[in-house]
Amino acid sequence: MTDVDPSLLQAYPGGMWGLLATSLLLSGLAVALSAAVLWRWRLADGAHQPFFENTGPVAETARQLLREFEKNSGAVDDPLVSWTPDTLRRILRTELPGAQVIVVSNREPYIHNLKDGEVDLIVPASGLVSALEPVTRACAGTWIAHGGGSADKITVDEHDHVQVPPGKPAYTLRRVWLSEEEQHGHYSGFSNDGLWPLCHIAFTRPLFRASDWETYEAVNQKFADIVVEEARNERPIVLIQDYHFALLPRMIRRRLPEAIIITFWHIPWPNSEVFSICPWREQILDGLLGSSIMGFHIQFHCNNFMESVDRFLESRIEREHSSISYGGQTTLVHSYPISIEWPPAALETQPPVEECRRKIFERYGLSDDTKLFVGVERMDYTKGIVDRFQAIEELFTNHPEWIGRLVFLQIAAPSRGTLPAYQHLHQECVGFVDAFNQRYGTDGYKPIIMLAEHHTQEDIYNVYRAADACVVSSLHDGMNLVAKEFVASRDDEQGVLILSTFAGAARELLEAVIVNPYDATAMGEAMMRALTMSAEEQRQRMRRMREIVRDNNIYRWAGSMLQDAARLRKRNSIQKVTENPQQQNLGDNIVRMFDKRKSLIRDKTTA
Repeated sequence: MTDVDPSLLQAYPGGMWGLLATSLLLSGLAVALSAAVLWRWRLADGAHQPFFENTGPVAETARQLLREFEKNSGAVDDPLVSWTPDTLRRILRTELPGAQVIVVSNREPYIHNLKDGEVDLIVPASGLVSALEPVTRACAGTWIAHGGGSADKITVDEHDHVQVPPGKPAYTLRRVWLSEEEQHGHYSGFSNDGLWPLCHIAFTRPLFRASDWETYEAVNQKFADIVVEEARNERPIVLIQDYHFALLPRMIRRRLPEAIIITFWHIPWPNSEVFSICPWREQILDGLLGSSIMGFHIQFHCNNFMESVDRFLESRIEREHSSISYGGQTTLVHSYPISIEWPPAALETQPPVEECRRKIFERYGLSDDTKLFVGVERMDYTKGIVDRFQAIEELFTNHPEWIGRLVFLQIAAPSRGTLPAYQHLHQECVGFVDAFNQRYGTDGYKPIIMLAEHHTQEDIYNVYRAADACVVSSLHDGMNLVAKEFVASRDDEQGVLILSTFAGAARELLEAVIVNPYDATAMGEAMMRALTMSAEEQRQRMRRMREIVRDNNIYRWAGSMLQDAARLRKRNSIQKVTENPQQQNLGDNIVRMFDKRKSLIRDKTTA
């Protein structure tokens, strides 16, 4: 008989009932397949009939079980589970034993620079890096990224590897070297002059140049070569990150057809009419459909992607199962809302909130009764930085009693400074702040303090904890992790989050004060609401948002994708059995497939 170990059920992230349902389906499928084998063996006088013939009743039963398995396995998700690094490791150990995890991104998690003749280590302030770094640590994987630091080449071994994090190595960073021409065409050109404005509704015209496209193709091919080189076998799990690598999935698929390729698109996906602007739209869609799983932050972007595929490629869209069949392959299109580590590593070294507030107020010469609002992001036209400044002006116009009592601290890290659109934005922000401070400031009071410089994660958490409110006014954003970082930083359960309705985070953090960043008057009133909100209301809102960020943390994001990868691998194994009628020792193969120790079902067969 087959039994289930209760301790394993308790530990399994999918939950007991979901696992039991999946186990029963798998068992039923095994019985059906075994019956089919016996049916073939019992054909009279050696007569031959194809195994799993289309009209066979047993075959149809097995296929029905397979469909039910695919339908129900995606629902295995217990909200009461605590998602931790150990949870990820358990999924890898039990569901994907021996699997190699390879992460691919443009930005590297650790940068080595030369400073005063010494090697200086920098951890870039990046939402993507802060999300993926703890995941890669937990998976002990390999991270492939562009090495752009001035000392990156002198800190790698002969294979361009460096073990990270420093002092406590947990995974391998493989650096890829790009020439200035490659960086310009791939990163600055096609990625950020073309795809970035194409995918964001921020009214900046995308620029497409044939030379940039050629470089984009070449750089994607270079990364594909390195992924294949780093793969230890033909079945790695490759996690491709973002719009810099739209062609990479197909390039890897051609050379590693058994790989599980998960591509996560961190920015919005536009509707099909907007996407049609791109001259290489078919090539981009074809490249992305080399993925086993295509992930977005929210379902709306999944829908836009499927509509684009439906319009421009000969494919079959199955909206009920969120899948696309194209070129003999099926790609699942799912939403996986990205998040942050819980609890954040940066919080471990933070002093109490009162100490953070005292330090920040002393640094900027603020009086004790000042209200401090903060904004933290890259200097980017999608973030609505000028729009929030205009909202402050509306607040001061309608509620002049707050002039002299409110200070807005804007941290705007320099970004893509070689591109004209970003240069113009920087000039616009500086000009607005100077004029605003002249109009409303005094000798001892600057209503807006703008810091156009990089800050460490520890410094940023200091600012979060000192603030009365955090303003996220994105004009269009995939998720926005600043909103979640602010919530995670406030273990005192105080502070107000003012959040744009056009950020993906607004779908989760419903207790934030949700605003339309294009409506300066309404956003000014939202700021007024934050200024006057009671401590008890702040506590209730923040407590609920902290529960959401805690439960839906980065380990749940990665774990959901890895669980789907495991289901794909199992489905592919089942399909191989059902589609290969001449397979030898088929009965033994079936027994082995459903008796492997990697599953959580312990087979205790008695003699």
